[in-house]
Amino acid sequence: MKKYDIIIAGAGASGVFLAYELTKIKNNATVLMIDKGAKLEDRICPIKAGRTENCVKCAPCHIMNGYGGAGTLSDGKYNITTQFGGDLHKYVGTEKAIELMEYVDTVLCSMGGSDAKLYSTGNTDLKTRALRNNLHLLDAKVRHLGTDRNVQILGRIFDYIKDRIDMMFKTSVTEVIHNENGTFTVKTDKEDEFVCNELVLAAGRSGSKWIAETCRRFGIEQKSNRVDIGVRVELPAEVFKHITDEVYESKIVYKTDKYNDMVRTFCMNPYGEVVAENTNGIVTVNGHSYADPKLRTENTNFALLVSNTFTEPFKNSNEYGESIARLSNMLGGGVLLQRFGDLVKGRRSSERRMEKCFTRPTLKATPGDLSLVIPKRQLDSIIEMIYALDKIAPGTANEDTLLYGVEVKFYNSKVEVDGSLETKIRGLYALGDGSGVTHSLSQASASGVHLARILAAKYQ
Repeated sequence: MKKYDIIIAGAGASGVFLAYELTKIKNNATVLMIDKGAKLEDRICPIKAGRTENCVKCAPCHIMNGYGGAGTLSDGKYNITTQFGGDLHKYVGTEKAIELMEYVDTVLCSMGGSDAKLYSTGNTDLKTRALRNNLHLLDAKVRHLGTDRNVQILGRIFDYIKDRIDMMFKTSVTEVIHNENGTFTVKTDKEDEFVCNELVLAAGRSGSKWIAETCRRFGIEQKSNRVDIGVRVELPAEVFKHITDEVYESKIVYKTDKYNDMVRTFCMNPYGEVVAENTNGIVTVNGHSYADPKLRTENTNFALLVSNTFTEPFKNSNEYGESIARLSNMLGGGVLLQRFGDLVKGRRSSERRMEKCFTRPTLKATPGDLSLVIPKRQLDSIIEMIYALDKIAPGTANEDTLLYGVEVKFYNSKVEVDGSLETKIRGLYALGDGSGVTHSLSQASASGVHLARILAAKYQ
């Protein structure tokens, strides 16, 4: 049984930046990082490799799991803000949270991201235009790396840490035991057993159920009753060009007249593509875009999400979102696709109608009827938001605007931690998106840096 000072369960954004900072700062800690996914070079989605047109539900999904986590093969978009993307500032303070995210940005630039433009909503009249139409633009700076550049940067970080940090991939943690002497025994599906003084739960969104179960067994309080449900919108890039050229990522929030529900844009990908991803066997949609102009498409895509916060006694918000996604998978064999014009006219999109569609889809999906999947309240709110966006980006409400369903953003149960991201169990930490404290690349990465500095000081 091998002993380590620190074991990191999860090699996503928080785990990678924790490992990076522990490598950079001089300290004597022995460190092991474990992830159930593959190494970076082995994270090959069969769809992207051209071996299939539809998701074959790899276990685990290469898009969602492996070195770098779900953020590796994503758009590589780092938002520097406390207005969205998590609550790290509530634990470390707003000034400290921004400082940590700015530091993450300098690391990314030093590893090859300096050519990526840093956009800002600070000096733009888009906020005024949005307000005139009852839309609210959130403040942020954003560094868009692109999926291709993001992979290269993470590869350089791997090379930087590989001689300092022990790493195991395609390995799942099956059991965690809190020993009487305060250490932890970590068991894996490879029948390995390790002992450590500090255990970091950094399994990300795909490991949310495992983190929740681990916390329940240790009696650690968790709070969550929110899930965001919506669609991925795809339209000609020209429609949003005047916005994406100016700020790239526009986080726009709208309060509907009909229900007073909050709807927001999320993860905007100019000249990008829509992709399928598999979370715990459920196929949902997401979006990517690239730095290399040769990989760009003629379309822009973004999510429209309706926030759902439930009251007592209901406590299964994620299961609610999963059930809607399963229904979409049941009807479409995966992702459903519908023209906006067909949706508002109350008819399903068919192969025949799609053949006449001027907007060419970047993801092969099953034409269908999203009104059979998404509850009426959320669907009405999405339709109202599309008409609102059409006022600042004319063409958004065109008949041939494409809607892919469903997109679900699960909010992991927020684990009770202190300012050091430590739970009530001494030596047990929870950080990144898996902890519910963050839900963005920048804040997850920043949480890893924050904890690394604390642990490095402990092992001087």
